[in-house]
Amino acid sequence: MGLAGLIIVLLVVAFLLRLEFIFYIAYVCIGIYALSRWAVPHALKQLRIRRQFTDHAFLGETITVHLRWHNIGRLPLPWVEYTESIPPGLRIGEPVQQVFTLAGRQERDSSYQVLAGRRGYYCLGPLRLTVGDLFGLVGGKKGYLESDYLTVYPKIVPLTRLGLPSRLPFGTIASRQRLFEDPARPMGVRDYHAGDSQRHINWKVSAHTDHLLVKRFQPAISLETAVLLNLHKADYQQRDWLFHAEWAITTAASLAAHLIEQRQPAGLITNGIDPLLRSGDAEELQFNEDSGRLMQQQESESSPPTSLPPPIPPPIPPRNGRDHLMKILERLARIESDSTVPFNQWAVTACLNLSWGVTILAITPNGDEATCHALHRLVRSGFNPILIVVEGDHNFGLVRERARRLGFRAYNVTSSSNLDLWRQPNRQPNL
Repeated sequence: MGLAGLIIVLLVVAFLLRLEFIFYIAYVCIGIYALSRWAVPHALKQLRIRRQFTDHAFLGETITVHLRWHNIGRLPLPWVEYTESIPPGLRIGEPVQQVFTLAGRQERDSSYQVLAGRRGYYCLGPLRLTVGDLFGLVGGKKGYLESDYLTVYPKIVPLTRLGLPSRLPFGTIASRQRLFEDPARPMGVRDYHAGDSQRHINWKVSAHTDHLLVKRFQPAISLETAVLLNLHKADYQQRDWLFHAEWAITTAASLAAHLIEQRQPAGLITNGIDPLLRSGDAEELQFNEDSGRLMQQQESESSPPTSLPPPIPPPIPPRNGRDHLMKILERLARIESDSTVPFNQWAVTACLNLSWGVTILAITPNGDEATCHALHRLVRSGFNPILIVVEGDHNFGLVRERARRLGFRAYNVTSSSNLDLWRQPNRQPNL
């Protein structure tokens, strides 16, 4: 029998026996019940909760999440029970749940820690809470705190030097750099010489002077580098595709970080997918139940089937500065491998908006003929590609020789031990 039933019984007995003492007990019970019914929801409305933490972290960092509780009303909260949802991939120790009392106008802090053990975009929360009265007369009233999001950057292998060929333009780093003519900076005309490109002939002026003249351009050095990251799933060995795709992302993050630390403009172009850009609305984000990471849209059972390849994210143009590096790392934190566009069909069109003479670090699982010919087309377009293969290849000498004949260099970077060669200031990888 609940309190309402007890009150009814007391009132019936009081009317039958005409006992004032029983009337008094019934009135007290009615007052306590009415007060509890009004006070608990009112006190819950006066409760303010904030979740404070650093929402971006590097791999391996431990993040402390603070929960700030503030009862701005005069009524106390006799008991508050809460449970915080934490992704399994971030959780340290036992689940976060607690019961405490909060007096009127009181503030309280609680905290827990999570470990950034794997790159990704994670959801912290929601926090679900229940409040009730002192006597347990009213069923607990429920509330919640909306989720916040944590970005874990990919692993960065610190580099003090890249083993790039000295003939490539690489900013102010000491090397034998070539000067290029910038087509966007004309500076007059000169007589035509054998071997000059017909695209540079100034036909209008040549018609007035009756002999061929070509445009002159101001000399310039390309200081920009673009990381071209291939995450097309079918290009990877199916047995270990996930491992090699993660290593490709680590390599891209390490190279971008090193370039920008050297005050060189760097950008990112990838044919992977960014689930956050695809979802659009934060309410539509879906997270993997096992890891807690933001998952691809097609992983959801509610997603309609489609034969079209998923859209790839827009390129991040080469820039410098720490803010720009964080933008690249955020993209790499969320990016996933998928069946998008094969590298040999995508590489050339992906670089159309880059400046002439840009160095392109093409990170891809293998150096087959199709890949090398795609990079050769970039060479003919005026770029300076470098092939970085992330899967092991015992015949990589053939790939290196094929790349040399087609006008670019190739490296096989399969683990951090290969990048160690680039960390040593007096050594270069085998060419």
